[in-house]
Amino acid sequence: MVAPSHLKSFQALEAAIRAGSLKGAADALAITPAAVGQRIKALEDFLGVDLLARGRSGLAPTPALSAALTHVRAAFRELEAAAEILDLQRGQEIHIAAVSDFAELWLKPRLAQFREAHPNTLFCINGEGEAPMRLGVVDCAISFSAQTDSANIDTLFHDYVVPLSSDTNVKRISKIAKRDSLEGFPLLHLDFYKDDPAAPNWAEWSIANRVRRTAPERGMRFQRIAPVIEAVLADAGVAICGLALLREPFESNALGLPFSIKSGTWTEHAFQARFRADALARPQIRRFRMWLQQEATQTRDWLASVAPKR
Repeated sequence: MVAPSHLKSFQALEAAIRAGSLKGAADALAITPAAVGQRIKALEDFLGVDLLARGRSGLAPTPALSAALTHVRAAFRELEAAAEILDLQRGQEIHIAAVSDFAELWLKPRLAQFREAHPNTLFCINGEGEAPMRLGVVDCAISFSAQTDSANIDTLFHDYVVPLSSDTNVKRISKIAKRDSLEGFPLLHLDFYKDDPAAPNWAEWSIANRVRRTAPERGMRFQRIAPVIEAVLADAGVAICGLALLREPFESNALGLPFSIKSGTWTEHAFQARFRADALARPQIRRFRMWLQQEATQTRDWLASVAPKR
């Protein structure tokens, strides 16, 4: 019986034959070619036979290995199947770096649904959560940025930015002639969308919609969506903000439209999820990606139902 300590040697051997080279095996195993060679050599020394020969098409099994090769390959197929079933690869942890507003307003409120279907999953989002924070790259990074086409990047949804106010201020503004309806109301400025070429500031919006406003550049500035919405709900003013992350307060009428929904604009940037290629080899990451796409589709459909077509 071969000692269990030679399992990595068998893994290196099978990978080298499959790839046809030590370098190909090294790339697959994320180790150096020298380490692959050392593992194979250790097994050869233990068995006292040569296991690999170099041919025109690369590495090939020697006659001593050929009879056992079918069993070696079958063994690793079974191990891979077992690992997928048991999620042995880094347990059930999923590490995510996301725009704070996306994480707080959209992702975290939905995670209960994912956990209900996959109760053993542990999340670490922006360094916090049930899973301990680890050094190194994350499994999934979610940003609001210019749309990028890549096999590992999913465009979740664009946003629709429009003036928003509390229900109380919607009623107040409705009693004033449109042209003068913003005079006397504090304007709140949100910098979250400032790099998006399509998102207007208050000065640009006022001109485009023929609404007079003295000194439209004045007012409190906010970097994030969550704080500006808190200010809006406290009747502190009116803000130009996206709807994509705000379905619940919008549908409950806590947030309202002081102007027509048609006065808004679709963003050029989008919320996008970038997955590490090697992370997608883990079944829990693939499940999370599929779930994220399904939830994003619901948000896109909802936006399409309330906002004009892009």
